[in-house]
Amino acid sequence: MKYHDLRALLVKRFHIPKERSIGTAIRRFTLAEKAVFYFFVGLFILSGVLLLWKVNSAFLQSVPLRGGTLTEGVVGNPRFINPVLALSESDKNLVALIYSGLVRVTPDGDIAGDLADKITVSKDGLTYTAHINPAAAFQDGTPVTADDVIFTIGKITDVSIKSPLYGNFAGIAVEKVDDQTVTFTLKKPYAPFIDNLTVGILPKHLWSSVSDDEFSFSQLNVVPIGSGPYKVATVTRDSGGIPDYYDLVPFDKTLGGAPYIANMVFKFYTNENDLLDAYSSGSIDSLSGMSPDEAVTLKKEGANVISTPLPRVFGVFFNQSSNPVLLEKDVRQALDVSAPKLDIIKNILDGYGTALDGPLPPEFAPNASADIPSATDGMAQAEALLGKNGWTKDPSTGLLEKKSKSGTMTLSFTLSTSDTPELKAVADALKTAWTQMGAQVTVQVFDTGDLNQNVIRPRHYDALLFGEVIGRDEDVYPFWHSSERNDPGLNIALYANSTVDKLIEDARSQSDPAKRAADYTGFEKEIVSDAPAVFLYAPSFLYVLPTSVHGVNLGNLSLPQDRFAGIRDWYIDTDSVWKIFIK
Repeated sequence: MKYHDLRALLVKRFHIPKERSIGTAIRRFTLAEKAVFYFFVGLFILSGVLLLWKVNSAFLQSVPLRGGTLTEGVVGNPRFINPVLALSESDKNLVALIYSGLVRVTPDGDIAGDLADKITVSKDGLTYTAHINPAAAFQDGTPVTADDVIFTIGKITDVSIKSPLYGNFAGIAVEKVDDQTVTFTLKKPYAPFIDNLTVGILPKHLWSSVSDDEFSFSQLNVVPIGSGPYKVATVTRDSGGIPDYYDLVPFDKTLGGAPYIANMVFKFYTNENDLLDAYSSGSIDSLSGMSPDEAVTLKKEGANVISTPLPRVFGVFFNQSSNPVLLEKDVRQALDVSAPKLDIIKNILDGYGTALDGPLPPEFAPNASADIPSATDGMAQAEALLGKNGWTKDPSTGLLEKKSKSGTMTLSFTLSTSDTPELKAVADALKTAWTQMGAQVTVQVFDTGDLNQNVIRPRHYDALLFGEVIGRDEDVYPFWHSSERNDPGLNIALYANSTVDKLIEDARSQSDPAKRAADYTGFEKEIVSDAPAVFLYAPSFLYVLPTSVHGVNLGNLSLPQDRFAGIRDWYIDTDSVWKIFIK
């Protein structure tokens, strides 16, 4: 089209057919007729706009958009933002976001590739071969190689470093095949080993110049560089130089896709009261680790409290070698059935927990609380069981006694526990119930450090109210195998059963999930039959998170920091686009 033709088209006056006749007719309308006419014209236009809006909305879909800030509060300042050394919750939270391992755990509890794009296991279950994704890189742009993996595992197994993960890799041979391939060779099959490969990988090129003596003092523990979904943008320190504020931003080259939330801010507080005050004042948006009572209060105030079971087992573990009365199986069974488990969940945990009747947490034993009786029914069953086995109450003391050839035995023992408010309340509830049954229970409360050092390690207790962290791998070997009865083993019930030993050994070396489940079913039946402990409850992980954060799926957590397993899917800001443009 030539210029003069286009100009003629633009200046041409267009006429609506019958325009003059319509205009004349409108001018002849009375005032009332004009009002009615313009009303329907306006209604027509509004209906058209509304129809177009609905059609547009039908084709639009909300999608996550990079943006927004989530500020989380944590008790305690971080010291070791280093996967080899991380000890505190602050350390572990930041490590989970800044570092990545060869594999990662999904919110659904599955194992997925992370730095490694392929993991193969030999037929004998002894050799794991990891191939590192060629695109894997640290946050300073340096590629991740087999040397970094070998360096990290070497630091974990170096006794001078004192890594809390030492046991995960002790005795494991780690070898480099090529720059992108590394092998792990076990001495005997251990099916849960692949979970150990979630450990974050250190950049050797930065850490290799740090001596073992300087390892825990390096500034790389404070301003870390990893390969995870977030990297450090800003660190602020208090007057003493201790970090009290971290601003993390997405690392766009992380494998698995960069997260949507533009800023993950962590603020650190001295104690729980300061943390709650910070939330009340609006200084932080989210927090975790509060007690059930505090969670209930926050929920009443409008907070969004998310809860999910943790694979932990709290119970009373009997030391039968310390007190002869606990050698009586009927006594242990009566203490179990009379324990007010459902009342503990309701009144002490405010519903944030699951009652148990066996050694496995609810994630692995979904029907764990199905057959637990009420406090009244349980007490009746306990009294009937003890009466059947020759126990009678002394009229003057109200205590249960049993006569035997060696003399009269009184149902009396001490119950030791930690000085945490929750455990003290549980101990008091147990004492009340067992006293009603006819037992004399003396509760002994210890500082956590004193309990571990002077009570648990030397096994100086009759009964111990304590918790076991089972973990996502379901491996109960440390807690129930007879070889773990003495310190530093964790078999705090001092339990020995050759059948259980065999079932545990088979389960941890079994790669077939069905056969492994069968082994654990047999294990649980044996434990319940022997009654070496009163299994009480599995607590819930409590997390306060604003409703403005979407895409959150906590799944079944193993550890509190696992809540960030799905961080790449969390989002705050959104945009609306036509569905045809969504890939």
